[in-house]
Amino acid sequence: MANRFLASLKGGIVLLLSTAILSACDTGGSSQQSVHAVGSSTVYPFAKLVAERFARSYPDMRSPLIESTGTGNGVQLFCSGLGPNTPDMVNASRRMKPSEFDVCAGNKVDEVIELQVGLDGIAFASGKGGIMLNLSPKTIYEALAARPYGKPQTNRTWQDVDPALPADPILVYGPPSTSGTRDALKELILEVGCNSDPAMTALKDSDKDRYTQICTEVRDDGAYVDQGEQDNLIVQKIVGNPRAVGIFGFSFLEENADRVQGLPMEGVQPTYANISSFAYPGARPLYVYVKKAHMRAIPGLEDYMKEWVKSWDKDGPLARIGMVAMPAAAMAANAGKVQNMTLLTRAELEAE
Repeated sequence: MANRFLASLKGGIVLLLSTAILSACDTGGSSQQSVHAVGSSTVYPFAKLVAERFARSYPDMRSPLIESTGTGNGVQLFCSGLGPNTPDMVNASRRMKPSEFDVCAGNKVDEVIELQVGLDGIAFASGKGGIMLNLSPKTIYEALAARPYGKPQTNRTWQDVDPALPADPILVYGPPSTSGTRDALKELILEVGCNSDPAMTALKDSDKDRYTQICTEVRDDGAYVDQGEQDNLIVQKIVGNPRAVGIFGFSFLEENADRVQGLPMEGVQPTYANISSFAYPGARPLYVYVKKAHMRAIPGLEDYMKEWVKSWDKDGPLARIGMVAMPAAAMAANAGKVQNMTLLTRAELEAE
């Protein structure tokens, strides 16, 4: 009984301290703190648009501050603790990992709201009139893996991978290891390609660490070039080199449709319709995570969340700049999370 009382007292003290820290932000007037979001470069243009719409709807509030840090770095900043020196939200181009959820909870960020805000696709592209490849998860894995199926990487041209592909050198510009796009590339493409070998599927059960290394580690001999968090640089690279391939979010393909062309995956083009139906193998959901503990202290945080809900319809402003709208049921479910401030649980992340 005494232990339970002490635990309750300790929790109350932590809550009071957190509230006191956050209340320092809630001063009102011109000194009030704006909503602060960090995270994915893919989600960044969408979050900026929602911030602009929020600023027009609430002219008396400060416009949200949106930073492009990459998903991994953004989640790390988000989970570092509570208070005015930590972000209120993180934008993510893949779902939070259970291990990240644990870090959050360990730093008292134990009330997190998860919103899926739309869909995106990992697009493979080349410059207009450049190299044309009909890719598949298997060919991409064999072209980009450091040790495909645990063997030395000997593929130098696309034709080395698949005789039906051209004899051009493999040169791919893509996201860094801190990017959610890179995580999605591993999960949606590389692992799928690796699992085309039954021995790799068996290895996953017997030696998970070795499986992960073999199936997701990308070669570092110059065939794959880490281009940082700025997807626009990848666009510039492939426009400048007709034999180069780039990897970025579908929205950048849409935005630069006059300069780049999408490459089909298993014969399926990276289009709005194919991503929304998940016919395209690289389709993925996009997320926003919010600290409930910051809700009262940060003016406009709840209203900014509601602005996302107003913006994500199929004919809405986000769709007009490349966001792929969610199915109606998913929209309703996520709108309900904003309405009810539904908290994310670790069990939900484990179930994926």
